[in-house]
Amino acid sequence: MKHHIVVLGAGYAGAIAAGRLAKRLHRDDFAITMVNADPDFVERVRMHQLATGQELPHRPLRAVYAGSGVQVRTALVTAVDVDRRTVAITGQNSAETLSYDTLVYALGSTSADHGVPGAAEYAHNIAGKQAALRLRARLGELTAGATVLVAGGGLTAVEAATEIAEARPDLAVAIAARGGIGSWLHDKARNHLRVVFDRLGITVHENADIIGVEADGVAVGDGRRIAADVTVWTAGFTVHSIAAATTLAVSATGRIVVDATMRSVSHPDVYAIGDAASAEGAGGAPLRMACATASPMAWHAADSLAARLTGGKVPETTIGYATQCISLGRRDGIVQRVTREDAPTTTVLTGRFAARVKEFICAGAAWSTAHPTMLLPSRRRRLAAPDEVESRLVAS
Repeated sequence: MKHHIVVLGAGYAGAIAAGRLAKRLHRDDFAITMVNADPDFVERVRMHQLATGQELPHRPLRAVYAGSGVQVRTALVTAVDVDRRTVAITGQNSAETLSYDTLVYALGSTSADHGVPGAAEYAHNIAGKQAALRLRARLGELTAGATVLVAGGGLTAVEAATEIAEARPDLAVAIAARGGIGSWLHDKARNHLRVVFDRLGITVHENADIIGVEADGVAVGDGRRIAADVTVWTAGFTVHSIAAATTLAVSATGRIVVDATMRSVSHPDVYAIGDAASAEGAGGAPLRMACATASPMAWHAADSLAARLTGGKVPETTIGYATQCISLGRRDGIVQRVTREDAPTTTVLTGRFAARVKEFICAGAAWSTAHPTMLLPSRRRRLAAPDEVESRLVAS
């Protein structure tokens, strides 16, 4: 019987992990099944581009993994039973249950409304492809002079506001944040951000705690009201509730708690990567949800799992940060150098060169995900003796 590895989710983390495992493990001993709700790989970091009418490359997962030995199942994950080692999925025509020997959980995250009344009912988001396409259709209905409000002050909010303002200069675009916008950046980067907002005509509302969303605007905690024909909610992300419904150890936010090798601290046959995992990074703080952390988490999880299954040496590493890259439309950007602990440094690139750097990094991430089996030489190893595998899987 082959050792069956099931990978849930084909975002940056899941797609890379599946491909890397296919390179590390001998297919005579291992079977790898990838389960994803969408038949294509979706570049989540480009959802603001999709929402503004730009076309993104089409990357069918079955083509990505052709010849690799990875079986792709297009289905929605509805439940996981980590005690029975099963996953419930629903495909186009039926529901079924998959059994696994090892699970790689990479279901990512979705938009978080933080319980703000009306956010789920009236606001759009760009947390996924379908949501971005719905916003795209709504923006297409707007006529000159209509107002668009982006709620949030983080990276996603900044990219969405600038992309919409550049793509639709006929619209009145505003951004509203509970605190300062881009407050995590160095002063050099924040100053450039203000210049770009001014150039694009984006109205900025800082220290605006949105307490309600309506069809024609938002209510702010200090009594103000900001009118908007369309509200785009970008005030953070949250994980799916599937993991919290299991006996897995999860954080207060529902992320699966993992050790330094991305293995669940409660279930050694489960690995979690990407947004779904609560992993400690450089400096001891949990890694933030980001493409920049999803990729190294996937590399490390795949290598650690392969080593345990084949009798190899489990690698030791601590994941840290290097840069934060922000697109400000298609012709401007910010590249902020950060420490391994994610603190901003004085090294900042801006303008067209920064936009090119950001595009290069995004394209590279997409390429590595769309070509996961070309990332490293083929070193497929055979399954270790069953008793050795068991001892390695349960070892602390």
